[in-house]
Amino acid sequence: MATNIGMMDGAYFVGRSEILSWINSTLQLNLSKVEEACSGAVHCQLMDAAHPGMVPMHKVNFDAKSEYDMIQNYKVLQEVFNKLKITKHIEVSKLVKGRPLDNLEFMQWMKRYCDSVSGGSQHNYNPMERREACKGGKEVSKKSAPSQSARGSTNAPKPHPARRGEAPPAHPTGPPSKAAKPTPTVDVSAYDQQITELKLTMDSLEKERDFYFAKLRDVEILCQSPSISNLPVIEAIKRILYAAEEDASIVEEAQAMLLNQEKLVTEDVEEGKTQKRKSIINLDVDVAASDTLSPKQRVSNASDVHCSGSPLMTY
Repeated sequence: MATNIGMMDGAYFVGRSEILSWINSTLQLNLSKVEEACSGAVHCQLMDAAHPGMVPMHKVNFDAKSEYDMIQNYKVLQEVFNKLKITKHIEVSKLVKGRPLDNLEFMQWMKRYCDSVSGGSQHNYNPMERREACKGGKEVSKKSAPSQSARGSTNAPKPHPARRGEAPPAHPTGPPSKAAKPTPTVDVSAYDQQITELKLTMDSLEKERDFYFAKLRDVEILCQSPSISNLPVIEAIKRILYAAEEDASIVEEAQAMLLNQEKLVTEDVEEGKTQKRKSIINLDVDVAASDTLSPKQRVSNASDVHCSGSPLMTY
């Protein structure tokens, strides 16, 4: 039983038309878009078809229009997942928005799971009867019934031609009427497909945008830390982050800031080394001068200290 399916699994390469055909045939519905199932009621009934009696259908609302009502359906679905120990995460906040890509991915997972449970077929399951206990279930069944009957009417037998010996149908004796010009039909399916692809592309780009924006926001928060906010490298990063326009010179200016700071640090280090060398040389000179004094000069220096009233001298 597949509960955790990777994003590179074949389940996520199933097309929208196949998903819609599976939903409509399993639940006897007439959905034209996958995102029409964003209320969560369809997902609950698909789980009911895979595990008959497991879903409390009287709690499912097929008439859910607001996000609050939709969330109640997803709560029912989550309870079923918990009973079956399914660890799949339901991104309710994205699904209720009706975004095509999110609803398609979740429905692809649903199909893979239901196929792994039932082998791709639902035996002795009456979806319309199970929907009668749901709020708005009867209305959904009534709407889907004409489409089901229309599909069956296409298989009706065509009238046979007249047998030999039978008189052909009489034609009107009046003047021949002008043949009606066939109305041009526009194939909108290609446009619908293009619109769907554009929506999917837009959703993917929005996800990528949100991902990189979150990363930049994390960098900005880090740069605002008091312990490092005054560092030169942080100032260079801020200059790039807060640049009003796309300009390659901004990066060059940030690099120049770092190079100047590096030069200042190098000069300070060299100056410190020079001062240290001078101090060592002066100390060596003082020591050498002290060693060259004669004994009389040392006694003279000591007497000078005694006469100056040094506190180190005791009587």
